[in-house]
Amino acid sequence: MDLPRRTFLHLAAGAAGLPAASRDAGAETYPSRPVRLIVGAVPGSAPDVVARLIAQSLGERLGQSFVVENRSGASGNLATEAVARAVPDGYTLLLMSAGNAINTSLYETLNFDLIRDIAPVAGIVSFPMVITVRSPFPVNTLAELIAYANAKPGKLNIGTPPIGSPQHVAGELFKMLTGTNIVLVAYRGGPPAITDALGGQIDGVIGTVLLLIDFIRSEKLRALAVTEASELLPDIPTVSAIVPGFEASQWIGIGAPAKTPAAIIERLNGESNASLADPRIKTRLIELGGRAFPGAPSEFGAFVAAETAKWGKVVKFANIKPE
Repeated sequence: MDLPRRTFLHLAAGAAGLPAASRDAGAETYPSRPVRLIVGAVPGSAPDVVARLIAQSLGERLGQSFVVENRSGASGNLATEAVARAVPDGYTLLLMSAGNAINTSLYETLNFDLIRDIAPVAGIVSFPMVITVRSPFPVNTLAELIAYANAKPGKLNIGTPPIGSPQHVAGELFKMLTGTNIVLVAYRGGPPAITDALGGQIDGVIGTVLLLIDFIRSEKLRALAVTEASELLPDIPTVSAIVPGFEASQWIGIGAPAKTPAAIIERLNGESNASLADPRIKTRLIELGGRAFPGAPSEFGAFVAAETAKWGKVVKFANIKPE
């Protein structure tokens, strides 16, 4: 049956409007069931603590449970792949971190593309790192450390968490920008590196402020510089003050499967930013050694893209291979 042209155009226009109307209605009622927040780290770790903090706040604000699901393994790649393959309806989210940006170039074959398959939702927190040396070591400033490394190439040993960790690649970025020959000793985690530094087996440690703050306060380790300003170490200069162009942190944010409706992403972003403005949340993040990291989805996306490109250059320069 042939339809009159006016009738056909009217029906076509109505049909074209249905997806948008349905999408907007879905965003208005979102979330109508529990939301999973997938974390590629073990319970009790810093990412897990942050995930539970923000999940509780989002749950309170949106009136629905946000359930943290730990899926550790493969340096967080298992969690990322699970979210990349999830239905893009806002009910499966990813706790992203600096490790995601590093893994993009660290691993030659991944079953997902971070930039293509994960939509940026919101930044949550940025954790500064700190460069330290054991107290008896004969340097007191970052400039002196660089001079020592240049005078004795290959003799300065600095411990970090595992190969490919944000702390390890931050050390490689420092070497790249300063042209120093420093030996980075990668440990299974931060605590054994601290033990060896205190015992004199290595000369210092690069780690998060929270991990090292007690040893700095007790003067067992000497803080030379932080990778970005820290409220827990307000008197310690930043690395960039001595090494222009140096930027590094252990950041954490939220991502969603690509093609998640923009209205849902915007709502999650707005509530995340509102959570970060809550004095209780801000105070807790400072206690954890970090700072709130709010912004629009586009801003967080641009940041992730820039981080991915930056760490790709470092991984290539240092020829870093995963363990």
